[in-house]
Amino acid sequence: MTDVLEILRTGVASLLHWLAWPLLVYFLVGNVIQLLLIGLATADSMDRPARQRREGQVRLLASRSVPGISVIASMFNEEVGIVEVASSMLALNHPLHEVILVDDGSKDATFTVLAQAFDLVEIPNVSIEDISVREPPISTFVARDTAVRLTVLRKKNSGRADSLNVGVNAAREDLVLFVDADSLLDPRALLSVAQPFADDERTVAVGGVIRAVNGCAVMHGRVVSVRPARTWLPRIQGVEYLRAFNLGRAGWARMNSLLLISGAFGTFRRDVLLEVGGLDPSSIGEDFELVLRIHKRMRRLRRPYRVRFVTEPICWTEVPSTLRVLSRQRSRWHRGLWETLWQHKDMLFNPRYGRLGFLALPHYWLFELFAPLFEAGGLVLLVLGLLLGLVNTDLLIAFAVVSYLLSAVVTLFAVLGEELITHRNERARDVASTILASVVEQFGYRQITVWFRLRGWWASLRGTEQVWGVMSRTGFGGQLPSVPPNKALPPPPENAAGEGSR
Repeated sequence: MTDVLEILRTGVASLLHWLAWPLLVYFLVGNVIQLLLIGLATADSMDRPARQRREGQVRLLASRSVPGISVIASMFNEEVGIVEVASSMLALNHPLHEVILVDDGSKDATFTVLAQAFDLVEIPNVSIEDISVREPPISTFVARDTAVRLTVLRKKNSGRADSLNVGVNAAREDLVLFVDADSLLDPRALLSVAQPFADDERTVAVGGVIRAVNGCAVMHGRVVSVRPARTWLPRIQGVEYLRAFNLGRAGWARMNSLLLISGAFGTFRRDVLLEVGGLDPSSIGEDFELVLRIHKRMRRLRRPYRVRFVTEPICWTEVPSTLRVLSRQRSRWHRGLWETLWQHKDMLFNPRYGRLGFLALPHYWLFELFAPLFEAGGLVLLVLGLLLGLVNTDLLIAFAVVSYLLSAVVTLFAVLGEELITHRNERARDVASTILASVVEQFGYRQITVWFRLRGWWASLRGTEQVWGVMSRTGFGGQLPSVPPNKALPPPPENAAGEGSR
């Protein structure tokens, strides 16, 4: 036993000697990059104040050249909040938009509550396949009396990406907005994302800020009061969204190097979507993969283009409120990250792609894909070193500062930067609660999500079947409409697959 312990001590001591300081430098550089991205995003928003952006939207609203937008959402078992979501979409402030909801073989009452709420009537099913799809629509319904056209397509289950492609085929407008069926949009959301297209004809895609709706007051499909979530798990995710998914991506867009537009809220020129063949139904990271494919095509054709990001918080989504749902989500995200990066590995350090190949993609490989591996390895090494008496106080303090304290500082800057840009929080104690969540995130939550991401990576390496999993909803606090027993509605289509799009 003594010999085994001595071998272990020797091995751990050797690893600490060679890896401790490189890992510290890795965490330091990663946090500094995040801080720079947040600074770029904040500077970009300060260059164009909110009042100026609103004035531009007013001019756009009155302009005859405003691009039309087709808002498309894929639904799978969304009965809890779909009526409020659809109402929110129909009430958006835009002179020319339509709403297309694609029922991806829901097993619950998703279609039933929609049919009751909007008096849906069936119309002849005309299937136009500008983009090839696995499961075309079985039936088509439109709302009988809405100011904005609402179309509901029903199909067999084939996944979110395929369902959104079905929606693109049915779209009539020049722009297509993909949004999750568990998300609410701010009234000016469409004007915000349409403006970059109207301002610059080179714009091919626009991403937008996504924020956690958990804890907020929602009335008639609109967020009327912004509040932090009541429980810690969704509250911490709200902070995480601010740092990584909002300001981080805005910083990359400032450098014309945005690689990822979230599938929960992304706008694309429809003709560009048709050029690249739409979303890839075989990809579990279909949003990331689509943007990379667009970059590839534009660069190969040497066409000037822009992928932009708008910094107003314009999309509100329900984040997981349980560890079980969070585990499935983060495992799926990391698996999608790995598979997409590997699929497009030819872009890495390729001069054809400029700063995308030499800056953005290396960052995703090193500080996104490998981050959980390096963090888990560092933690295990540190704990073993402590137990074996091999870690001195200086190393322990250095690791805590660059890995956790600096990360909390970066998150603090993200919270303050977002507040400076949007002034969304109505109470000082809400800001304080968010700041506290940025500290709590470092203890427990961060380590658990490292494990979730490693599971997704391992599942991909083993080649296990891609499974989206069930994303349970609590809804937005509204009541589901009841359906009278004498109301005859068409039965849902038979599912062709066991997993839904959500």
